[in-house]
Amino acid sequence: MGEVLRPHAEQEYAEELARLAEVDERVRPPGWRLSPWAVTEYLMGGELADGTVITPKYVGPRRLMEVAVATLATDRALLLLGVPGTAKTWVSEHLAAAISGDSTLLVQGTAGTPEEAVRYGWNYARLLAEGPSPEALVESPVMRAMRLGSVARIEELTRIPSDVQDALITILSEKTLPVPELNTEVQAHRGFTVIATANDRDRGVNELSSALRRRFNTVVLPVPGSAEEEVEIVARRVAQLGRALELPEAATGLAEIRRVVTVFRELRAGLTEDGRTKVKTPSGPLSTAEAISVITGGIALAAHFGDGELRASDVAAGVRGAVVQDAVSDRVVWQEYVETVVRERPEWADFYRACREVPA
Repeated sequence: MGEVLRPHAEQEYAEELARLAEVDERVRPPGWRLSPWAVTEYLMGGELADGTVITPKYVGPRRLMEVAVATLATDRALLLLGVPGTAKTWVSEHLAAAISGDSTLLVQGTAGTPEEAVRYGWNYARLLAEGPSPEALVESPVMRAMRLGSVARIEELTRIPSDVQDALITILSEKTLPVPELNTEVQAHRGFTVIATANDRDRGVNELSSALRRRFNTVVLPVPGSAEEEVEIVARRVAQLGRALELPEAATGLAEIRRVVTVFRELRAGLTEDGRTKVKTPSGPLSTAEAISVITGGIALAAHFGDGELRASDVAAGVRGAVVQDAVSDRVVWQEYVETVVRERPEWADFYRACREVPA
């Protein structure tokens, strides 16, 4: 896997999954590689009786993961809902990896996603030459998951056109996918389920019909509850990305991570940490994922163009870029925050200077 930029979860954490499978003596639902307890342990992390350390994949309330896993152990599909950057895709990938050992059966939702991506399509060269036949059929990831008894993942469900969304209703309720052209159907094998993600901010784009929504149990993934929790998430993911990208050794700069997280949390909330100063909120979500990106970029700057220590000057431009998504309104938000909040914190003097040096 040395040449792969980002291994799939089941590849990167193969040893942890194998060790959990060895020690897992609890009841496993049909088609599952691990019990619900072991799947949750894989997500939340911990130490096994033999000393094996399972790294946390999700930092947040354990109960949310227990509810998500319990949903998948029933005949219900799972919808992970939340604002951008709340680890919906990350969680869905790791759930699929732990349950069925395959996180690659994925439909990426867009405004142009066709019905064939959910149901099936045709190899038109063979279709014209031979007519409808099993050999001319092109399976969607969902159909393949049904045949294999695996987890199918659907990203950004609410971005998919409504008529395409509704192709899921029969699949989720009847656990069958009719193929009328061949006078047959595909019946789901045990272990099949669907994990979908949707963005809170996409409400009104292509909202789910009531019939489809009833087929899902919804788990809302919140933004990190505390600054320390968010700092932990950012630091952990930055370290993982640094190893994957083989960035030169550089001090991770926990102080700078904490500062970036503080800036993002205050701008998201419209209020400073001490509750004394109201600030304007920008148009973007300023998610944890964006904080990770800012810090990773800062480490690359420090390693390649600095002395290897992450400083305010390495993250200032990235923070401004994340905040100023709208060239007019967000620029005002950022300038006011710098002058009314950053400037008034003596311990942030270096960050204030760095922000002032970033071209407007």
